Amino acid sequence: MRYFVWILVALLLVLHQDNWFWNDKTLVFGVIPVGLFYHACISLAAGVTWYLATCFAWPVTTEDALDSDLNGGGRA
Repeated sequence: MRYFVWILVALLLVLHQDNWFWNDKTLVFGVIPVGLFYHACISLAAGVTWYLATCFAWPVTTEDALDSDLNGGGRA
């Protein structure tokens, strides 16, 4: 799953370069320009990707070290 998260991050980096919507005058829902709507969708996808990253790709050792420091197990 960790590699899947990294693939999603790389995909978001590529998809963020949206040169194809710069001159498009189409309105989504009759109000929102298609470029703005595209960026809103990319932002939502980034939020989901970072949630998955914290669930599946976050290093566990960092949390363990922080917990031991908070519980008095660290150096004085």
